[in-house]
Amino acid sequence: MTENEIAKKVVDICYHIHVKLGAGLYESVYEGILYYELKKHGFNVRRQQALPVVWKEIQMEQGFRADLIVEDKVILEIKSIETLAPVHKKQVLTYIRLANMRLGLLINFNVALIRDGIERVVNNLHETGDLQEAK
Repeated sequence: MTENEIAKKVVDICYHIHVKLGAGLYESVYEGILYYELKKHGFNVRRQQALPVVWKEIQMEQGFRADLIVEDKVILEIKSIETLAPVHKKQVLTYIRLANMRLGLLINFNVALIRDGIERVVNNLHETGDLQEAK
């Protein structure tokens, strides 16, 4: 399954969660339910996965924690905040670069319409004939 196919399914699941629960819950609630639903749909998912950061000759075993990693291809960063800041997208870009992945989804459940709360962050992911990279 490609990164884009995974992302499409994640967005669909997020939509159903958001329709049922709405906005205003803690991030951990959405993360737990999304984890449950992805597992139920047969995805290999890791939750709160510590990933190393390598700097020159040192490796920090717990450089950061990814909220969810789906199929070892897509990192999901879950938020439940009033407004996403540009730094949140940069955070996801840093995560996917350090994890050597090509796609991350920044998902903010604290919105009226979930489509307004999902941002794709790409790192050399081939999309519709173009090679795109988040800046």
